[in-house]
Amino acid sequence: MPHDEETGRAPATTGTGAKAAASRKAGAGARARTSGPAEPHRTADDLDRAHDPGPDVARARLEAASLDEAATEPLHTSAGHLVRVGTASWTDPTMTASGVFYPTDASTAEERLAFYASRFPVVEVDATYYALPSRRTSELWVERTPPDFVFDIKAHALLTGQPTETKRLPKAIREALPATLADKPRLYAKDLPGELLAEVWRLFADGVAPLAEAGQLGAVFLQYPKWFFTSSENRDAIREAKAALEPYGLRVAVELRDPALFTREYARVLARNHAAHVYNHWSAMPSLRQQSTRWFVEHQPFVVLRLLMPQGARYEERKRALEPFDLLRAPDPAMRDVVVELVRRALAHDREAWVLVSNKAEGSAPRTVRALAEMLTR
Repeated sequence: MPHDEETGRAPATTGTGAKAAASRKAGAGARARTSGPAEPHRTADDLDRAHDPGPDVARARLEAASLDEAATEPLHTSAGHLVRVGTASWTDPTMTASGVFYPTDASTAEERLAFYASRFPVVEVDATYYALPSRRTSELWVERTPPDFVFDIKAHALLTGQPTETKRLPKAIREALPATLADKPRLYAKDLPGELLAEVWRLFADGVAPLAEAGQLGAVFLQYPKWFFTSSENRDAIREAKAALEPYGLRVAVELRDPALFTREYARVLARNHAAHVYNHWSAMPSLRQQSTRWFVEHQPFVVLRLLMPQGARYEERKRALEPFDLLRAPDPAMRDVVVELVRRALAHDREAWVLVSNKAEGSAPRTVRALAEMLTR
């Protein structure tokens, strides 16, 4: 299900300023206010009580660790680059549940975004995968966040060869569809006439351009499906995406789901197009242990690491996947070492880096972000 990003966000590269300090000071004040009574917790259907104990336990663990200030500010490299750690959404139900992350009086879109930006310096927006963004929404995101706050934006489904619901397209696009397409519930990019597909690219880029103009866009994530192989046709798709977004000042990061596709040729395509590779924990982490992956980091303009939950996995797989993220409860040395090694390589080559943690059961993402930031600082 798509997240309702109440106020979108994208990663920024500017330094801290008066607006950033004021926003974080306001967030600290909001944090001091106590949350109201929480609704009785219901354990998720596919988890047990040990793995989904509820918001009270999540809050208690965070308070016991005394990590509330961790991850508030980006980590600085010796060359002036920044490492930002944040979550994959700021509106996920696991975060908005009473007592987990937001204070009681942060109940509107504006208040939640402002509070989140006072605690973390980066966020991922996936609402743009389901619906094309609007300039006005991006402008509001800029107004409601510090100037050094950044948003990573997922590309719309049509832009990465995946289907979209016809009813979610802008009215002007729907009305311009040929009669043979207008009644279809879902559409692919290959279905659209060339001029309409070009308009989809333009609308997407224009919708997030205010973030880039304000220096608050980290990158657009081109999240390609499992059937996207490194053929000459798909290499052209990456080049075309870069060419369509670059005039708007949008940086590009490519995410492939199959580790077998992480080849030198694929890395060269990214390097030639000044695009980054998105390291996806669930599918790509094994490749990070290979010596050849050093080449990837050395030739990327920036580094993106997404610590994700597997989608559609069986119960036992989901349960095991929870453990590495909860660094306050059951730290996984292998996972920890891989994450730290990737960030270390990024720092060694003076690369800007973003680490994004999946939202999941029991609201552990905020505390995992803080624990990870504290670990990286040490």
